[in-house]
Amino acid sequence: MNITGMSEQWITARIKQKGDCKCIPWRNLRDLILVHPDMKKMADIFTLSIYGLVVFPKALGYVDEAVSDLFDRLDKRVTPVPAILAETFRSLNACRRAGEGRFIGCMQLLLAWFHSHFWKVEKVFYRVFSEDYSHLKKLVAIPMQDDISEEKWLAILQNLQDKDVEWRAPWMLPNEILYRCGNFD
Repeated sequence: MNITGMSEQWITARIKQKGDCKCIPWRNLRDLILVHPDMKKMADIFTLSIYGLVVFPKALGYVDEAVSDLFDRLDKRVTPVPAILAETFRSLNACRRAGEGRFIGCMQLLLAWFHSHFWKVEKVFYRVFSEDYSHLKKLVAIPMQDDISEEKWLAILQNLQDKDVEWRAPWMLPNEILYRCGNFD
């Protein structure tokens, strides 16, 4: 596990085993954020915490070591989208196989992905080159129905056809793609 600017001894002293993964408690990262003298590293640790607690939650109050690995790759300009989707589908599949369970992932990101892939979107490629364009800001501005029943979602997803799915978001620029996150390919 690598945490911006921290020694291996500092990390080893704080790492805990949670289920099948090694994690670091959020409280240790919070304490580090509060006292770290370097503002950039402080912001990096805070961002790592958000990724670990919100985007890739594994154990309540802990940040998984695979998230730290992913976070290190972000500096190399590697897109996290495939890793986020892989984790999301892994969690949904685990719930489906068990017939119950808790979805471990960021529901808001999953909804944003649904809206940009499952319903055809306006293809205006030049927008991605604009400094002030944000697909997520545009998505947030769209009024969403939050009264859709589970049965309705099941009907929508079961009746999807190939023509209804955009397999690559039109606003995503081709770039390096992250193929691994921790132990997951």
